[in-house]
Amino acid sequence: MASARAGAPWLTARAYAHRGLHGPDIPENSLTAARAAIAAGFGIECDVRLSRDGVVHVFHDRWIDRLTEARGRFAMLDAASIARLRLRAGQDEGIPRLEALLALTGADTPLLVEIKSDAGPLACGRLCAAVAALLDAHDGPAAVMSFDPLVPRWFARRRPDVPHGLVISRHHRTGAMARLGLERAIARSGAQFIACDVRDLPRARAIPHRTGRPLLSWTVRTSAAWQRVARHADQAIFEGAAP
Repeated sequence: MASARAGAPWLTARAYAHRGLHGPDIPENSLTAARAAIAAGFGIECDVRLSRDGVVHVFHDRWIDRLTEARGRFAMLDAASIARLRLRAGQDEGIPRLEALLALTGADTPLLVEIKSDAGPLACGRLCAAVAALLDAHDGPAAVMSFDPLVPRWFARRRPDVPHGLVISRHHRTGAMARLGLERAIARSGAQFIACDVRDLPRARAIPHRTGRPLLSWTVRTSAAWQRVARHADQAIFEGAAP
Protein backbone atom coordinates (compact mmCIF):
# COMPACT_ATOMS: atom_id res chain seq x y z
CA MET A 1 0.00 0.00 0.00
CA ALA A 2 2.76 2.43 -0.92
CA SER A 3 0.42 5.14 -2.25
CA ALA A 4 -1.70 5.03 0.91
CA ARG A 5 1.37 5.33 3.12
CA ALA A 6 2.41 8.45 1.23
CA GLY A 7 -0.53 10.35 2.74
CA ALA A 8 -3.46 9.05 0.68
CA PRO A 9 -3.74 11.91 -1.85
CA TRP A 10 -5.78 9.47 -3.95
CA LEU A 11 -8.58 9.35 -1.36
CA THR A 12 -10.49 12.28 -2.85
CA ALA A 13 -9.19 12.13 -6.43
CA ARG A 14 -12.06 10.08 -7.92
CA ALA A 15 -15.73 9.47 -7.22
CA TYR A 16 -16.55 6.03 -5.82
CA ALA A 17 -19.20 3.69 -7.22
CA HIS A 18 -21.31 2.58 -4.25
CA ARG A 19 -21.01 -1.23 -4.10
CA GLY A 20 -19.60 -1.02 -7.63
CA LEU A 21 -21.51 0.02 -10.74
CA HIS A 22 -24.49 -2.25 -10.20
CA GLY A 23 -27.97 -2.30 -11.72
CA PRO A 24 -30.93 -4.54 -12.60
CA ASP A 25 -28.70 -7.20 -14.19
CA ILE A 26 -25.51 -6.54 -12.23
CA PRO A 27 -25.53 -7.42 -8.51
CA GLU A 28 -24.23 -4.99 -5.93
CA ASN A 29 -20.82 -5.81 -4.44
CA SER A 30 -20.14 -8.27 -7.27
CA LEU A 31 -16.99 -8.62 -9.35
CA THR A 32 -19.04 -7.66 -12.42
CA ALA A 33 -20.04 -4.40 -10.72
CA ALA A 34 -16.40 -3.82 -9.81
CA ARG A 35 -15.25 -4.41 -13.41
CA ALA A 36 -17.83 -1.91 -14.66
CA ALA A 37 -16.57 0.72 -12.20
CA ILE A 38 -12.97 0.10 -13.18
CA ALA A 39 -13.82 0.37 -16.89
CA ALA A 40 -15.53 3.72 -16.24
CA GLY A 41 -12.55 5.05 -14.29
CA PHE A 42 -14.18 5.24 -10.86
CA GLY A 43 -13.06 4.10 -7.45
CA ILE A 44 -15.09 1.40 -5.70
CA GLU A 45 -16.84 1.35 -2.33
CA CYS A 46 -17.63 -2.12 -0.98
CA ASP A 47 -18.89 -3.79 2.20
CA VAL A 48 -17.22 -6.72 3.92
CA ARG A 49 -18.26 -9.43 6.36
CA LEU A 50 -16.55 -12.43 7.89
CA SER A 51 -17.66 -16.01 7.32
CA ARG A 52 -17.94 -18.36 10.26
CA ASP A 53 -14.48 -19.75 9.47
CA GLY A 54 -12.80 -16.37 9.17
CA VAL A 55 -12.80 -15.56 5.44
CA VAL A 56 -13.52 -11.95 4.40
CA HIS A 57 -16.32 -11.67 1.84
CA VAL A 58 -17.76 -8.70 -0.04
CA PHE A 59 -21.38 -8.54 1.11
CA HIS A 60 -23.58 -5.84 2.61
CA ASP A 61 -26.47 -7.39 4.53
CA ARG A 62 -26.42 -9.18 7.85
CA TRP A 63 -28.85 -11.72 6.36
CA ILE A 64 -28.53 -13.37 2.95
CA ASP A 65 -32.28 -13.33 2.14
CA ARG A 66 -32.44 -10.10 0.06
CA LEU A 67 -29.50 -10.80 -2.20
CA THR A 68 -29.67 -14.59 -2.65
CA GLU A 69 -32.36 -17.26 -2.97
CA ALA A 70 -31.28 -18.77 0.36
CA ARG A 71 -32.13 -17.68 3.89
CA GLY A 72 -30.09 -17.19 7.03
CA ARG A 73 -27.48 -15.08 8.77
CA PHE A 74 -24.25 -14.49 6.88
CA ALA A 75 -22.00 -14.94 9.91
CA MET A 76 -23.34 -18.45 10.50
CA LEU A 77 -22.11 -19.72 7.10
CA ASP A 78 -18.65 -21.06 6.35
CA ALA A 79 -16.76 -20.11 3.20
CA ALA A 80 -17.65 -23.33 1.40
CA SER A 81 -21.37 -22.71 1.93
CA ILE A 82 -21.04 -19.10 0.79
CA ALA A 83 -19.24 -20.22 -2.36
CA ARG A 84 -22.33 -22.22 -3.38
CA LEU A 85 -24.67 -19.21 -3.11
CA ARG A 86 -25.67 -17.22 -6.18
CA LEU A 87 -26.63 -13.55 -6.23
CA ARG A 88 -30.18 -12.85 -7.40
CA ALA A 89 -29.44 -10.32 -10.15
CA GLY A 90 -26.40 -12.05 -11.56
CA GLN A 91 -25.85 -14.58 -14.30
CA ASP A 92 -24.57 -17.42 -12.13
CA GLU A 93 -22.48 -15.00 -10.08
CA GLY A 94 -21.40 -15.75 -6.54
CA ILE A 95 -20.39 -13.71 -3.51
CA PRO A 96 -16.76 -12.65 -3.95
CA ARG A 97 -14.03 -12.78 -1.37
CA LEU A 98 -12.24 -9.53 -0.59
CA GLU A 99 -9.03 -11.18 -1.79
CA ALA A 100 -10.53 -11.54 -5.28
CA LEU A 101 -11.69 -7.91 -5.35
CA LEU A 102 -8.25 -6.69 -4.30
CA ALA A 103 -6.66 -8.73 -7.09
CA LEU A 104 -9.12 -7.16 -9.56
CA THR A 105 -8.58 -3.54 -8.46
CA GLY A 106 -4.82 -3.97 -8.49
CA ALA A 107 -2.48 -1.02 -8.13
CA ASP A 108 -4.61 1.62 -9.84
CA THR A 109 -8.22 1.55 -8.61
CA PRO A 110 -8.99 3.22 -5.25
CA LEU A 111 -11.02 1.03 -2.90
CA LEU A 112 -13.08 1.99 0.14
CA VAL A 113 -13.74 -1.03 2.34
CA GLU A 114 -16.69 -0.54 4.69
CA ILE A 115 -16.37 -2.96 7.59
CA LYS A 116 -19.70 -4.30 8.88
CA SER A 117 -19.22 -4.77 12.61
CA ASP A 118 -22.73 -5.64 13.81
CA ALA A 119 -21.69 -9.01 15.27
CA GLY A 120 -20.11 -7.53 18.44
CA PRO A 121 -16.68 -6.19 19.53
CA LEU A 122 -14.88 -9.56 19.44
CA ALA A 123 -16.07 -10.35 15.93
CA CYS A 124 -15.27 -6.77 14.90
CA GLY A 125 -11.66 -7.22 15.99
CA ARG A 126 -11.41 -10.51 14.07
CA LEU A 127 -12.77 -8.87 10.93
CA CYS A 128 -10.45 -5.86 11.24
CA ALA A 129 -7.45 -8.17 11.65
CA ALA A 130 -8.48 -10.30 8.66
CA VAL A 131 -8.96 -7.22 6.46
CA ALA A 132 -5.64 -5.75 7.63
CA ALA A 133 -3.81 -8.96 6.71
CA LEU A 134 -5.20 -8.79 3.17
CA LEU A 135 -4.36 -5.10 2.81
CA ASP A 136 -0.80 -5.75 4.00
CA ALA A 137 -0.30 -7.77 0.81
CA HIS A 138 -2.11 -5.31 -1.46
CA ASP A 139 -0.13 -2.80 -3.54
CA GLY A 140 -3.02 -0.54 -4.50
CA PRO A 141 -4.80 2.37 -2.82
CA ALA A 142 -7.28 1.13 -0.21
CA ALA A 143 -8.91 2.60 2.89
CA VAL A 144 -11.23 1.21 5.54
CA MET A 145 -14.26 2.83 7.14
CA SER A 146 -17.25 1.96 9.31
CA PHE A 147 -20.24 3.33 11.20
CA ASP A 148 -18.61 1.74 14.25
CA PRO A 149 -15.93 3.98 15.87
CA LEU A 150 -14.17 0.83 17.05
CA VAL A 151 -13.09 0.08 13.48
CA PRO A 152 -11.03 3.22 12.72
CA ARG A 153 -9.79 3.11 16.30
CA TRP A 154 -8.53 -0.47 15.74
CA PHE A 155 -6.65 0.61 12.62
CA ALA A 156 -5.35 3.78 14.25
CA ARG A 157 -3.74 1.65 16.95
CA ARG A 158 -2.65 -1.42 14.99
CA ARG A 159 -2.36 -0.40 11.30
CA PRO A 160 -2.03 3.41 11.28
CA ASP A 161 -0.63 3.32 7.74
CA VAL A 162 -4.01 2.08 6.41
CA PRO A 163 -6.26 5.14 5.89
CA HIS A 164 -9.21 4.75 8.26
CA GLY A 165 -12.46 6.68 8.38
CA LEU A 166 -15.76 7.00 10.21
CA VAL A 167 -19.14 6.85 8.44
CA ILE A 168 -21.66 9.26 9.96
CA SER A 169 -25.35 10.04 9.53
CA ARG A 170 -27.85 11.99 11.56
CA HIS A 171 -30.50 9.64 10.17
CA HIS A 172 -28.83 6.40 11.34
CA ARG A 173 -27.42 6.99 14.81
CA THR A 174 -27.11 3.79 16.79
CA GLY A 175 -24.66 2.30 19.27
CA ALA A 176 -21.66 4.46 20.14
CA MET A 177 -22.68 7.11 17.63
CA ALA A 178 -25.99 7.70 19.42
CA ARG A 179 -24.42 7.42 22.86
CA LEU A 180 -21.45 9.71 22.31
CA GLY A 181 -22.70 12.12 19.67
CA LEU A 182 -20.93 12.82 16.39
CA GLU A 183 -18.08 15.00 17.59
CA ARG A 184 -17.08 12.75 20.48
CA ALA A 185 -17.42 9.64 18.31
CA ILE A 186 -15.13 11.17 15.69
CA ALA A 187 -12.60 12.18 18.32
CA ARG A 188 -12.55 8.75 19.98
CA SER A 189 -12.39 6.88 16.68
CA GLY A 190 -9.08 8.36 15.55
CA ALA A 191 -10.61 8.63 12.06
CA GLN A 192 -8.46 10.21 9.38
CA PHE A 193 -11.41 10.97 7.10
CA ILE A 194 -15.21 11.19 7.31
CA ALA A 195 -17.88 9.72 5.05
CA CYS A 196 -21.13 11.56 5.74
CA ASP A 197 -24.72 11.10 4.65
CA VAL A 198 -25.35 13.47 1.74
CA ARG A 199 -28.64 14.46 3.37
CA ASP A 200 -26.63 15.99 6.22
CA LEU A 201 -24.78 18.45 4.00
CA PRO A 202 -23.95 21.24 4.51
CA ARG A 203 -24.61 20.88 8.25
CA ALA A 204 -22.13 18.02 8.72
CA ARG A 205 -19.37 19.84 6.89
CA ALA A 206 -18.27 21.79 9.96
CA ILE A 207 -17.40 18.67 11.98
CA PRO A 208 -14.62 17.19 9.82
CA HIS A 209 -13.47 20.45 8.24
CA ARG A 210 -12.71 22.01 11.61
CA THR A 211 -10.02 19.37 12.02
CA GLY A 212 -8.89 19.23 8.40
CA ARG A 213 -10.18 15.73 7.68
CA PRO A 214 -11.20 14.89 4.09
CA LEU A 215 -14.97 14.63 3.67
CA LEU A 216 -16.60 12.03 1.42
CA SER A 217 -20.38 11.92 1.02
CA TRP A 218 -22.82 9.07 0.35
CA THR A 219 -25.06 7.95 -1.29
CA VAL A 220 -25.29 10.44 -4.14
CA ARG A 221 -28.10 9.61 -6.57
CA THR A 222 -29.52 12.90 -7.91
CA SER A 223 -28.22 15.99 -9.66
CA ALA A 224 -29.14 18.05 -6.59
CA ALA A 225 -27.06 15.73 -4.39
CA TRP A 226 -24.11 15.99 -6.79
CA GLN A 227 -24.33 19.78 -6.57
CA ARG A 228 -24.41 19.60 -2.78
CA VAL A 229 -21.26 17.46 -2.77
CA ALA A 230 -19.54 19.84 -5.17
CA ARG A 231 -20.20 22.73 -2.77
CA HIS A 232 -19.66 21.10 0.59
CA ALA A 233 -17.61 17.87 0.35
CA ASP A 234 -14.40 16.60 -1.20
CA GLN A 235 -15.73 13.59 -3.11
CA ALA A 236 -18.87 11.51 -3.78
CA ILE A 237 -19.83 7.89 -3.20
CA PHE A 238 -22.60 7.46 -5.77
CA GLU A 239 -25.15 5.17 -7.37
CA GLY A 240 -26.54 5.50 -10.89
CA ALA A 241 -25.03 7.86 -13.44
CA ALA A 242 -22.29 10.31 -12.59
CA PRO A 243 -22.63 13.87 -13.96
